Amino acid sequence: MKDYYKILGVSKNATEEEIKKAYRKLAHQHHPDKAGGDESKFKEINEAYQVLSDKKKRTHYDRFGTTEQSGFRGNAEGNPFAGFDFSGVEGFGGQGYGDIGDLGEVFESFFEGLGVKPKRRTYRHGADLELEELITLEEAYGGAKKSHVVKTLLGCKVCKGQGADMSQGTSPCGICGGRGEIREQRQTFFGSFSQVKMCARCYGSGQIPNKICAECKGGGRTKGERQVAFEILPGIQNDQLIKIQGAGEAGERGAAGGDLYVRVRVRPHQHFERQGDDLLLEKEMRVLDLLMGRKVELPTIAGTTLHIEIPTSFNLRDQLRIPGEGMPHFGSYGKGDLLVTFIVRTPKKVSQRARKLLEELEIEERL
Repeated sequence: MKDYYKILGVSKNATEEEIKKAYRKLAHQHHPDKAGGDESKFKEINEAYQVLSDKKKRTHYDRFGTTEQSGFRGNAEGNPFAGFDFSGVEGFGGQGYGDIGDLGEVFESFFEGLGVKPKRRTYRHGADLELEELITLEEAYGGAKKSHVVKTLLGCKVCKGQGADMSQGTSPCGICGGRGEIREQRQTFFGSFSQVKMCARCYGSGQIPNKICAECKGGGRTKGERQVAFEILPGIQNDQLIKIQGAGEAGERGAAGGDLYVRVRVRPHQHFERQGDDLLLEKEMRVLDLLMGRKVELPTIAGTTLHIEIPTSFNLRDQLRIPGEGMPHFGSYGKGDLLVTFIVRTPKKVSQRARKLLEELEIEERL
């Protein structure tokens, strides 16, 4: 059983944020496109994150050591006893019976005998990719069109992703005799089983191409660059993911490709602070402007200027709410509000005349 916590280097009590932080660091370190990257390690890290970042999967994994909802079905490798410890049971893991990992293959053969054939393994699916897009708050408000050049594995142009020159034909596989599968005899705890496995040489097709593609060496894909265009929709949140289907790695020999995930980061703004779909703004104003009842100029994220009057008896300790001047609601109609906090600036020095006028104003206020 894989220890997903150990793979990400976090404790079993790690928070969602700690798990996310560890994943990003390791994924960046081991990405196959980076110098010194490790594709197998990168996939293992992704697998661990997919489980531990999902509350239901994580709870089930913590209890049973697997993410499947049925203990009998087992894990992704087909082991029906994943998560259970048989180390104390005589015969399991002992000499002549193989280890517990072989039981998945045993049960596959058992179900085949009942006429229930498991899905045959095919060529490897292309890996998913992730990139980060940094945008301004104005772009998050109004939306934007973006484009990126992504370095990844593309379908081979020479053989059109087939891994071979199919015009040269194929020959029956010498390992399986063209059947696409091999029968093996295996001794297990339950007795002797005759097991049928997919041929690893021809991947179950029963045929071997007569001429392997020299460009991709039979893999059906080569390193290259892909231009990817996508749209930032108005109201998008910071750290939100955009999925671009099929824009990840190409699969082996025509297998399905992976997806590209764009993680959107919104830069901090000079004037506005985002709070959900509302925007917070601090506005300095002079005491004189306040006393004279002058209109206050306020900028908006849309690039316009508002001229507002402060309501009578308004408490300057409160925030002034201006409806509909915040961020758009993502995927729906309407907008958030603009919340203004006023900072009253007092004069450095008050003249004798100004002081007299203030005293007169104070007397009128009392009357």
